[in-house]
Amino acid sequence: MANIAPAPEEVEALFTDGAGAFRFARWSRPIVPVVFGATDDSLPPLKGAMETVVLAAGHKMAETDPEFGANLMIFFMQDWQELADVPDMDKLVPGLDRLVPRLQAEDADQYRFFRFAEDNSIKAGFVFLRMQGALSQMPAADLGMEQMLKSMLLWGPSAFAGRSALAQAEGQGPALLRPDLAAVLRAGYDPVLPAFSQDPVLALRLSARAGQLFN
Repeated sequence: MANIAPAPEEVEALFTDGAGAFRFARWSRPIVPVVFGATDDSLPPLKGAMETVVLAAGHKMAETDPEFGANLMIFFMQDWQELADVPDMDKLVPGLDRLVPRLQAEDADQYRFFRFAEDNSIKAGFVFLRMQGALSQMPAADLGMEQMLKSMLLWGPSAFAGRSALAQAEGQGPALLRPDLAAVLRAGYDPVLPAFSQDPVLALRLSARAGQLFN
């Protein structure tokens, strides 16, 4: 099989933040997701797809987190104003009073942020999805796959700009993770690599391991 893994500079770009700095982080504890606002019929394919991505990364899910109970919270809503209307949401989301107007002005359809452990690995994630436009047309399984991929690593803000995280061969069944991103995800959970790094040299190691997955 041809090696189509991203080159080191492409991997570095995937984890470059808005200030131009390299910053990589992964989960160091099992992931315990909980979903709010989704329809009952969408929950099984949604959660099944999420588990598929976690297993593809070589990571684990669990029934409960000893610190939080659930450590990945996913909220479905129709309008960003719903965020401001939920009691005590301001205690969960930093700067909520400024965030909601910004998301409305940007006509954003998703927002996520993480909390980090003492070693700077991810210990909790929060995902907010405004189900309008293209997002509302996605099958539940595709949505679960995409959102879990985006929640597994500390991707940079341009990692998915202009290109879907999923790939689908025409007429050949359900969507899958893009092979290049799937390889980077799997490489990112290699226990030999650090759970957090600000050293761009890590992009070289990620690229090399991702390339091995294609051979």
